[in-house]
Amino acid sequence: MKLRVSKKKRLSGSIGGDIAIFLMLALIGMFMLFPIYLSVVQSLKPPEEFFIFPPRMIPINPTFQNFEELFRAAGNMWVPFSRYLFNSIFVTVVVTVSQIIFASMAAYVLSKVKAPGVKLLNKAIEIALLFQSTVTFIMVYMVMAQLNMIDTYFAITLPFIATPMSLFFMRQFMGQIPDSMIEAAHVDGAGHFRTCWQIVMPNCKPAWITLIIFAFTAAWQITGWSYIFSETLKPLPTVLEQIRLSGIARAGVGAAASVFIMTPPMLLFVFCQSNVIETMAHSGLKE
Repeated sequence: MKLRVSKKKRLSGSIGGDIAIFLMLALIGMFMLFPIYLSVVQSLKPPEEFFIFPPRMIPINPTFQNFEELFRAAGNMWVPFSRYLFNSIFVTVVVTVSQIIFASMAAYVLSKVKAPGVKLLNKAIEIALLFQSTVTFIMVYMVMAQLNMIDTYFAITLPFIATPMSLFFMRQFMGQIPDSMIEAAHVDGAGHFRTCWQIVMPNCKPAWITLIIFAFTAAWQITGWSYIFSETLKPLPTVLEQIRLSGIARAGVGAAASVFIMTPPMLLFVFCQSNVIETMAHSGLKE
């Protein structure tokens, strides 16, 4: 009887704990989804509903008028809307692919190659994580100006290719890969370049897919306010921000622009979330 009672208590306690964890995670999830829900609701409101107090969480007369005005305003500019979209796609692809390539190669050297100064470089990367891009903005602008890269694609791609966060992220994941795999590849005659791309990188698939999400999200939001002055080179976020700041009458258009900008990163995350979870857990590789 005592054993049965103790088992029932443990079972009921486990169920109660699971329910508590579920409720806590549900509340956190609702809290995180609320800004997204609010942006979508605002984008579907007609202009007259923006001035209702208290504000309503559900539009009375939902409409896609804000999206129509957004594309109409973007199409009436000096440059076709397709040009702005191409600029953003081009910059996003170049920055994302370049980050994967350079961060992976540098992370391999810093984590698996025994060379003088590697520990010092690792410390420098960790210190660089403390500084935001605004700290180095003036220096980056001076370098871009000296190289005559202002108002070119280089100004909105090169400064964002090498980031300490991507390098630190890949280095930490590659550090979990057993050194015995690297040594076996060297015994078989593979060099560092071949070992990096044919041995290490396939085992880092969750990591570089996660890095793709982070790099894509950051690159998709690049505006280049201080680097790009030519209308034909401006990325899409810059143009949408100009439309959003045109007046309070276009508050709904600004909400529609926000939804348009955040949709591609969200879709990419939905398709790749399983790899993100695997990266945050563990690679599963053991000696």
